[in-house]
Amino acid sequence: MSRALLNRLLLLLGVTVIIVWLYPHHKTHQFNYEEGRPWNYAKLIAPFDIPIHPDSATLRRMRDTIDAYYVPVYQYDRKVVDSIIDALPKMTGSNNARKLGNYIRRAYENGVVDASVLTGIRNGDLPRVRLLEKNILTERSTDGFTSTRDVYMKLDSMITDQSLHSYFISTGLASVLRPNIVFNQTENDRHYANELATLTADRGVIVQGQTIIDKGAIISAQDFTNLQTYETMLDAQLTHSTHSTLLMLLGQFVYVALLLTLLCGYFAFIHPEVWKSFRSTAFIVLLTLIFFLFAAALNSFIPGGVYIVPMAIVPVLVLVFFDSRSALFTSMVCVLLIAPITSYALEFIFLQFCASAAAVYSLRELSRRSQLLLTSGIVAVAYLISYVALELLMNGSFEGFTVRMPVFLLTNALLTSTAYIVMFAVERIFGFVSVVTLVELADINQKLLRELSDKCPGTFQHSMSVSNLASDAARAMGANESLVRAGALYHDIGKMTNPAFFTENQHGVNPHDTLSPEQSARIVIGHVIDGLRRADKAGLPAVIKDFISEHHGAGKAKYFYFQACKAAGDAPVDPTPYTYPGPNPRSRETSLLMMADAVEAASRSLKEYDRKSITELVNRIIDGQIDEGLHDDSPLQFRDIRLIKEVFVKRLMTIYHTRISYPPAPAAETKQQ
Repeated sequence: MSRALLNRLLLLLGVTVIIVWLYPHHKTHQFNYEEGRPWNYAKLIAPFDIPIHPDSATLRRMRDTIDAYYVPVYQYDRKVVDSIIDALPKMTGSNNARKLGNYIRRAYENGVVDASVLTGIRNGDLPRVRLLEKNILTERSTDGFTSTRDVYMKLDSMITDQSLHSYFISTGLASVLRPNIVFNQTENDRHYANELATLTADRGVIVQGQTIIDKGAIISAQDFTNLQTYETMLDAQLTHSTHSTLLMLLGQFVYVALLLTLLCGYFAFIHPEVWKSFRSTAFIVLLTLIFFLFAAALNSFIPGGVYIVPMAIVPVLVLVFFDSRSALFTSMVCVLLIAPITSYALEFIFLQFCASAAAVYSLRELSRRSQLLLTSGIVAVAYLISYVALELLMNGSFEGFTVRMPVFLLTNALLTSTAYIVMFAVERIFGFVSVVTLVELADINQKLLRELSDKCPGTFQHSMSVSNLASDAARAMGANESLVRAGALYHDIGKMTNPAFFTENQHGVNPHDTLSPEQSARIVIGHVIDGLRRADKAGLPAVIKDFISEHHGAGKAKYFYFQACKAAGDAPVDPTPYTYPGPNPRSRETSLLMMADAVEAASRSLKEYDRKSITELVNRIIDGQIDEGLHDDSPLQFRDIRLIKEVFVKRLMTIYHTRISYPPAPAAETKQQ
């Protein structure tokens, strides 16, 4: 097994394990359903008796009712008064202790509570309480309740006898007084739980054999509770053996692995150039993983949050860097991977398919970032129409229609417009170049192209002509037209180092006349190295630099090589100094540029521009390059070469068409003028 294949298999295995780990597999059986939506499964029959618990809304109402009307439980302790009186100091020969004790008993008759409780009573928060005394619970009003402070103030005002009042002051009673009615937390909680259990008791039983819910029925709040009870009881009755768990995990593993294998198989057979590039394969696989993780995260925090995930970004990115067919296929694999974590898998698949198709059809070829705004609008319309269609299909009405779902879908569509930000990140991380970037690079107002136009006007015009010639052929043969156009504009930027040494920039003086053939060849060949150096400095993408390094391939600077051979006579001449560094073209686009570059330059030397001479020129140059083996590393086909020749001839015939020569003006007319 090759290392490249092993790397791909390890990547697929890692992604498969991550997805399976995040799949729901804690239950032996699980339905996907949602309150207010139709039941999409067959009629469900109870396999055993199922208690009918109150639904969540009913439970909330009952709890709210208890909270509003519940009377709390307090403990009434008569011994408190006795303990306070017993603590009074006794004085020989005086009955002040007995008298003060009587006053205290009268002050405690209506009940004494803590100051904070009394504040709540006076605010109207505690109109009644239940008093527990000797396991007997009685309910009474809190109108007569008072606090220890009020008791002390009352005693102070009631005692008029000077001797008794002096005794009262000396006792320090303020620090001894305490409530005889206190909150009983334990009994209060017990009675609260009993009342809640009574009000929320089961409302009956779904007997074994009865229907839990019919197919297509809208799931009410009570139905939702019944289904949850059924699943809980079923899960408790089934034996969760290691064997069943392993089988579940095996099924999920095979499901995910099969989808990812189909995805990679598609690229291996339909687009082998993508499969051969580990970088491209990693991008496709990791793109599906990232959106799966995004969907799983949102779905776990927000009910139905998976519908907020802008899934249309997946086909947009694949379309931008590859093609529309691959975009749809990748998008559907990603959707199928996410579907098992959704409540309604078929609904999710249908909505995302419509949105992805709309995104692909609306873009086709993305050349401006502003197109994404239009795509977002089209995706929004596709979502809404498909959602309405689903509601009518499943329910025959709008009973299950909720505002939340359209809001999620519109948010999703709006987020699709952020694809250009993701696109920018992908270009930086994976080194891809989008059509948008190529269009921007092909703008002749780019700094490097303006510099080429200023320093080498002849080379700039040559590059423009080659760009037009090559892009026409690329369009005809189905190659990347935007890439060819941009690459052709930059392929000769190295000539800016020594502009005068190239024919198109000369004005009567040829500096090569004073140099040896080897020196001239070194300067001419050096424009490739100089071009790569300038490209690195300007930060041009690698695919553009391929055009600079491959547009001459490993060919020779023939003019100077032949001069050297002529000067050497019968002596052999080393071809190395006259050979370009290469490599030879490795893509259809760079092969196309090599052909267009040579044909456009040679066409300027033709004496006659008729079809025969142009056709002979095109055939001679292209066939000569093929015979030299310069295109052996390129995936060009015979059909491509035939189309290229036809386009070149047609284009050159248009450029160099013969103009009509106008006859001189008649003599009489000349005299009149």
